[in-house]
Amino acid sequence: MSQKFQEVINSERPVLIDFFATWCQPCKVQASVLTKVKENIGESARIMMLDVDQYPDIAAQIGVRGVPTLTVFKNGELLYKQSGVHDVNTLTDLLKQFSESI
Repeated sequence: MSQKFQEVINSERPVLIDFFATWCQPCKVQASVLTKVKENIGESARIMMLDVDQYPDIAAQIGVRGVPTLTVFKNGELLYKQSGVHDVNTLTDLLKQFSESI
């Protein structure tokens, strides 16, 4: 795993990572949902996107089998991993839950 990725997931703030592909239509839907989630959670958590075609090694190490797959890391620990499109409320609540345990 790249050093930059390790630095990101070792954050004390929860980090939601959207594993996506540019050719994936559901991934485009998920990206628009994440924009609204970011507005809801502000600075309490971080959201980033990782293209599985550009970083296949990282996706393989995390065990990503399909896109979109969302993961949440905090202090280097994988707290959540689920494939498929998620709605705004589910993700907002999930990140708030993980950020409250700082």
